[in-house]
Amino acid sequence: MWKKCSLFLFVLALVWSCTSEVPASASNSTIAKHIGNSNPLIDHHLGADPFALTYNGRVYIYMSSDNYEYNSDGTIKDNSFANLKSVFVISSADMVNWTDHGAIPVAGANDANGGKGIAKWAGASWAPTAAVKKINGKDKFFLYFANGTGGIGVLTADSPIGPWTDPLGKALVTTKTPGMSDVVWLFDPAILVDDDGTGYLYAGGGIPGGSTPTQEQRANPKTARVLKLGADMTSVVGSASMIDAPFILEDSGIHKYNEIYYYSYCINFGGVHPANIPGGQIGYMTSTSPMGPFTYAGHFLKNPASFFKAGGNNHHAIFNFNGEWYVAYHAQTVSLALFGEGKGYRSTHINKLVHRADGSIQEVAANYLGVAQLTNLNPYQRVEAETIGWNRGILTEKSSATGGPFNNQHVTGIHNGDWIAVGNADFGSIGAKTFKANVASATGGKIEVHLDSVTGKLAGTLNVPSTGGERTWRELETAVSGATGIHNVFFVFTGNATDSLFNLDYWQFTKK
Repeated sequence: MWKKCSLFLFVLALVWSCTSEVPASASNSTIAKHIGNSNPLIDHHLGADPFALTYNGRVYIYMSSDNYEYNSDGTIKDNSFANLKSVFVISSADMVNWTDHGAIPVAGANDANGGKGIAKWAGASWAPTAAVKKINGKDKFFLYFANGTGGIGVLTADSPIGPWTDPLGKALVTTKTPGMSDVVWLFDPAILVDDDGTGYLYAGGGIPGGSTPTQEQRANPKTARVLKLGADMTSVVGSASMIDAPFILEDSGIHKYNEIYYYSYCINFGGVHPANIPGGQIGYMTSTSPMGPFTYAGHFLKNPASFFKAGGNNHHAIFNFNGEWYVAYHAQTVSLALFGEGKGYRSTHINKLVHRADGSIQEVAANYLGVAQLTNLNPYQRVEAETIGWNRGILTEKSSATGGPFNNQHVTGIHNGDWIAVGNADFGSIGAKTFKANVASATGGKIEVHLDSVTGKLAGTLNVPSTGGERTWRELETAVSGATGIHNVFFVFTGNATDSLFNLDYWQFTKK
């Protein structure tokens, strides 16, 4: 659960909770995603190496499971990537309010993920990528991941959030796969399902030459590959083709625009680089075929250090949603806000991406502002409490409550003065009559419904008694007034200044 994986955030929530019981104790303080901004997408936990899958009006982001590592004295270690054994999933219909779908326990070797790992042969799950394809008249979902740097595995599901199974019981791609023997780092997969339904897998990276590569090896590593997949998306057809990506380090990306295939990647840092292939940035190549050959065309995303004061590796995914193009990428913004330095822990961001008229990609301006909310949120349907635009002090964890999505989560770590908020809830001209929430509590507390800000108009207060325990769920309801039109909605939690107040599963308003 996030409470265990993010001990520091839990401690931070306890510190923040030491305020008075009155509503004014609530503060605007957030970690890194400040009110009105869209980046980072979430800050109640981490998530690296993002890949975006769009499906049925939602964007699903799959991320490596960056989680803090601790020294024996409780201080934070630099990230060794030892915790990258799961895949985090979040989704959104509007690019501001993100629903936390928890962790996919991918790696299963050596009792990874508490013995619940799906791929029993895999010791790690790095840099996930996902695809959907209609097979036998039914949408089938595929999650590809790297077992460290040694191979690529695949899981399958009937929905974008699972449940997931391992159809092969082994890696899909290894160095023994035809055409893959010379790949230094066999990782960082990217997937393309072309218009005819054919799947293509892109992977690879690293620089030959060990610790002392030559300038030629840095300039032309020849370690990127593309493989054609079988109709089942879980088999390989023929031999891999080499993509001669100049100065490649890692991070394969692929998208198709105006019948041109764009292969993108992170440029390495060493050696002497020409001006058009700058180190640590995202470069791209183009081709008229998904298998290449590809020709270098330029770069479009600077290293995160250029925007957020913390650098490290650069990882991205380009996607189209509702006719607009975007790039997801990671940066060390949450860990920077918490510790004053990134320490290698990453969080996901999204900004718009523009193709020029000639097909070239315009330089991306990465920032905290991010993408403006695309659609309004409907407060009259059930909204998972783990659907969050902004928050203060809370965490999420796997829920015992019934009726939610697969691997349902709830908001936890709730203390006096904490809050969650959603952007642009549309109450309509008549407005809301009641507010209800599904809660579980050992001690009780209150949920104050504020409009527009933490201390904005109070539309109603839901009194939460003890329900008999933090896993004993009860739906409660209260009257509200003045909630008409479009507002950011803040749910401010108040109660005993020292106790955890309650867990929150979902909420919903009813119309007058």
